[in-house]
Amino acid sequence: MTLPARHGMGTPLERAFPWREPMAAEFDELFERMGRFLEAAAPSWTGTTAWSPLAELRETDDAYTVECELPGMKREDIDVEVGGRELTITGELGERESEGTLRRTTRRTGRFEYRALLPAEVDAEQVTASLADGMLTVTVPKSQPAKAHHVEITT
Repeated sequence: MTLPARHGMGTPLERAFPWREPMAAEFDELFERMGRFLEAAAPSWTGTTAWSPLAELRETDDAYTVECELPGMKREDIDVEVGGRELTITGELGERESEGTLRRTTRRTGRFEYRALLPAEVDAEQVTASLADGMLTVTVPKSQPAKAHHVEITT
């Protein structure tokens, strides 16, 4: 006896939790917010002292776009990596040299890190990034799925 083939089932995690957007996005956002909360409450608990910059992740038909606020950053101080479905933006923002005694600041300095797990496979070779006016824009094209085509049977 043969069983029917099942296509497009995804990874074991995707099979265990079959929902897609927007529920998966809500869990991602909740996880990210909890991480920021724990980092602010007790940085030593999370094992890292990196802060996460403000960012937006948008999806179009053919790509994902991340806009990340990094005022005062130089492009050589920012590292963008894409591996599998994960996008990572890291770097370090140094303190500015100034005269006088610093009495109060709300500026973030030091190491930063932004991570996003993208919902679908991407074309890592075609990723582009640009930095203008303190806004880093990273465009990650979606990989094109193989299209079904007719196969001719030969004798």
